[in-house]
Amino acid sequence: MGRDGFQFSSSCSGSFVARSVQMENDADKMFTWVIKSFSSQQKKIVSSQFVIGGCKWQLVGAPNGDLKANYLSLCLMVADFKAMPNGWRRHIKFRLTVVNQLSDKLSLRREKQLWFDEKSPLVGYVNMIPLSKLHAKNGGFLVNNEVKIVAEVQVLEVVGELDVSQEVCTQPLKRTKLNDVGAVSGHFLNETPPPVKEIIQVNGFQVLPSQAESVKRIFERHPDMALEFRAKNQNLRTSCINVLLNLIETMCQSLQDLSIDDLGQAEKAVTYLKDSGFKVDWLEHKLEQVKKKKMEEQNSKTRMQELEEHLKFLKNKCSDIEALLEKEKEQLKDSKNKCWEIEALLEKERAKVLAAKAPPLTLDDLVG
Repeated sequence: MGRDGFQFSSSCSGSFVARSVQMENDADKMFTWVIKSFSSQQKKIVSSQFVIGGCKWQLVGAPNGDLKANYLSLCLMVADFKAMPNGWRRHIKFRLTVVNQLSDKLSLRREKQLWFDEKSPLVGYVNMIPLSKLHAKNGGFLVNNEVKIVAEVQVLEVVGELDVSQEVCTQPLKRTKLNDVGAVSGHFLNETPPPVKEIIQVNGFQVLPSQAESVKRIFERHPDMALEFRAKNQNLRTSCINVLLNLIETMCQSLQDLSIDDLGQAEKAVTYLKDSGFKVDWLEHKLEQVKKKKMEEQNSKTRMQELEEHLKFLKNKCSDIEALLEKEKEQLKDSKNKCWEIEALLEKERAKVLAAKAPPLTLDDLVG
């Protein structure tokens, strides 16, 4: 299974061509997989093939957990990847959803942006959803013993041939914009950009009109960024600038949405850009700051878990002591009751003793 995050190779060279893929409607970017008789599924199951962005895909599920027990594992896989020629790569955004059939607001969604390649033809989540939550009665995820999975895939770039022939256009399927502090923000599959035919040159790079302002702002702040970038192939130049934009977009996510693996793959992206000739020390420095904050967050979470466990232990101990105290109170109450009973008996015996101390009988008392 591929890692849970970006996957970059160090080169885009070779006989393959990097290309952007024709835009599709939102409905064409979705695939719904209904797993029937889910409770009886024991081994890994694979969906039928589906085509998005001219590429064939499949979903792979492990109903009883894969690498992580007690969780449903769910992955997106390049169909027939073993038969693919060397050097193929696919840059995509995808979202996997375990549908709550009672309330869509409760549906569980996970999303990523990354490269698929020979080393990572299968990418997903070993802990998509806890089996306890999935099997919960009236929970909405398992209805009539069926589980519904929705895959949304947005193919941004393909290195190599498409599985299914389609018209190739010149723009990637994404929309980004630069915010006030120079960071790129964006939305995944929430909006579909309109068809764009115009290509704009910015500092020698061909970009879309929707990307032009972002790229201009980046070069205004870092005018020497591409001075050592020597690649002449326009596809490679476009690919590299897209990697830069995607990397910035990723770093602008909240810490909660970023995993350690994401940041590790982001480091590989920075290395890829540096090896390509981009001067991105400024971005590398920002990445180190994000990593530091993420580690602090992780350490805080770990410390919170430790404190929660310790608090749980102490609460359990208090409950045990309180139960023991209640038991001792009952025993104390019983002992006090026994004391009162003994005191009453003691008073009776004292009365008898006092009666025995009466003056002895006289002769007159005896003879009448």
